[in-house]
Amino acid sequence: MAPQKSGDAASRPGARSAAPDKPAEPDHSRGPENLHPDATCDRGGAPAEGGESSHGDARAERAACRALSDADIALAPINEVKSVTHHQGVIGGRPIAYTATAGTLTLRDDDGKPTASMFYVAYTVGDGHGSPRPVTFFYNGGPGSSTVWLHMGSLSPVRVVTDSPQATHNAPFELVNNNDSLLDKSDLVFLDAVGAGFSRPVGDTKLAAFWGTDQDIDAFARGIERYLTANDRWNSPKFLFGESYGTTRSAGLSYRLQDDGVQLNGVILLSSILNYGRRDPGFDQEMINYVPSYAAAAAYHNRLASPPPDLPAFLREVRAWARGPYAEALAEGQDLDPATRTAIAQKLASYIGLPVDVILQSDLRIPLQRFRKELLRDQRLTLGRYDDRFTGVDAEAAGDGPEYDPSDTGISGAFVAAFHHYLTSELDYHTDLSYRPTYYSAGVQWDFKHLPPGARGPYGATQADVALDLSAAMRQNPHLLLYSLNGIYDLATPFFGTEYDLGHMQLDPQFKGNVRFAYYPSGHMVYLNPQALTQMKADLARFYDEATAR
Repeated sequence: MAPQKSGDAASRPGARSAAPDKPAEPDHSRGPENLHPDATCDRGGAPAEGGESSHGDARAERAACRALSDADIALAPINEVKSVTHHQGVIGGRPIAYTATAGTLTLRDDDGKPTASMFYVAYTVGDGHGSPRPVTFFYNGGPGSSTVWLHMGSLSPVRVVTDSPQATHNAPFELVNNNDSLLDKSDLVFLDAVGAGFSRPVGDTKLAAFWGTDQDIDAFARGIERYLTANDRWNSPKFLFGESYGTTRSAGLSYRLQDDGVQLNGVILLSSILNYGRRDPGFDQEMINYVPSYAAAAAYHNRLASPPPDLPAFLREVRAWARGPYAEALAEGQDLDPATRTAIAQKLASYIGLPVDVILQSDLRIPLQRFRKELLRDQRLTLGRYDDRFTGVDAEAAGDGPEYDPSDTGISGAFVAAFHHYLTSELDYHTDLSYRPTYYSAGVQWDFKHLPPGARGPYGATQADVALDLSAAMRQNPHLLLYSLNGIYDLATPFFGTEYDLGHMQLDPQFKGNVRFAYYPSGHMVYLNPQALTQMKADLARFYDEATAR
């Protein structure tokens, strides 16, 4: 059942009843391309003072006359804007009235100078101002991604319907009421990183000021704190919900916000990567981390000689072997004796479904791209990276890696199109800016350096390890709960790697009970499996009840 407009039977998602405080409509009085009207510029060139045509090169004068001015360029607003609409939905089979606010937050530096405009969409029960309800801040990762994926697919009051794990059909796409929304437990705020979505630097501030681990943590801390201030939510229970690189952000934010006096109730990590250092060349840990995920993929695609009757038990067995005999063999390096090398290759083949000779030729270490290409090579199919239930077809079966990620291309069009339609038709938000689902600037590289808590000197790790930040936040706030959500078919952030990172936070035994894990038969975006989404919502409902009672 789709959300309905109050008092009528409309089936539009999130039907609205009012739209005060909306952004100003764009000015199209200067033509469809916002240029000076041709009639003015074609009278022998640009008009001179007194209305007379100037002398000289008429073509050059006409070109100068038609040139863009500052007013023609779409810029993010420095003054905060918002559009407020009112909706009816159904969550858990029960009707719920809610308010949606699409708008911007102005980020300012320590001197009060505006540096960025951060776009957000908030869903609140009531107007959200001064409410004692919990409030949860959501964001995707990238780095460089907007939050369109979590917003349109996971726990907001609406969600886009996909054909996952098959490629989604062409438009028109369907946006429906989300019976598994988290809005019955918490107000929800979806934030776009600066540079992505509608979020932009303002004034003379450049993108590089936000394009890095510590820079990004600082921007989101300022954005969250601005929202708390503007909406009188400082005394509300507070949660962070990050996906992918958003988990990196959440772990760093947990400590930064704690340091700023923002005491969190809970942190939810969906498909985590907390330590980028373990991905550096020369380290074997990432190869170890992938093995259980490879085994889950092989079982799903029926590539094992003996299909496991109990998948969770099978994956526990694979974990134990990977951290034991397999890790020990890799630690031997080039000194590993031939007999042991062959035995390890045979055992690995039985778990992950690749031929023994391929494993031996790969020196027992199977890079992700090779696995995605090799597992179904005889069927001329490749695996998705974000979700290995998806399969793709390359131009040729040869090669060492897939041409594209079918779990990305299979859903992107539906998410982006549904969001654009929803934004204007239901949220009544209008801007001349282009929405950037993902943004990468050729001139700016992400700065992964990070200075963890307690570090000395001006230099941090060259690859961020924010598990240390999260650990410090959990020690300083013994009431803070952590929930790690994992898709077993996720090859982008394998669940065994998440277990490794969270198992190396050096937590005292008294805090270990504050860390929980959940696993779902889905990929990186767990919510693409509707049954997994329903289970995830039920798990989160219990988590919120506990976290708000501490």
